[in-house]
Amino acid sequence: MSQRLNMARLAPEAYKAMIALDATMSTFFLNNTQKELIKIRASQINACAFCLDMHTKDALKYGETPQRIFLLNAWWETTLYTEEERVMLKMTEEITKISEKGLTEETYQNAKKLFDDKQIAEIIMAINIINAWNRIGISTHLQLPK
Repeated sequence: MSQRLNMARLAPEAYKAMIALDATMSTFFLNNTQKELIKIRASQINACAFCLDMHTKDALKYGETPQRIFLLNAWWETTLYTEEERVMLKMTEEITKISEKGLTEETYQNAKKLFDDKQIAEIIMAINIINAWNRIGISTHLQLPK
């Protein structure tokens, strides 16, 4: 499979806007590990190899353990994740699979117990940003670095 398009070259203004949107995550309350868990989980669901490669490497760089990365696909079956991470991961799944049920009221209410409205908004934005990158990567056949 070869790369189809170079979005940065063909749609530079939109691509720059995506980069700028991505950069806003540096202001979010989420720590680097939490951001990477969201990015990895969404990328697993969407099957974006490019993003999985990038974000698992980034997570390791930020101190995430290989075990937690390996088990992320079954996070609900282990106690390795904090209550906050579990809610973020559930939100990631429901928002990534938006056509199934959307963000359920149960998950939203669980989030409200742990996070304020601004924090919930930032989690939702982080999930949407990685989903946008996944869709760009998959539709253009973005290639892994060699």
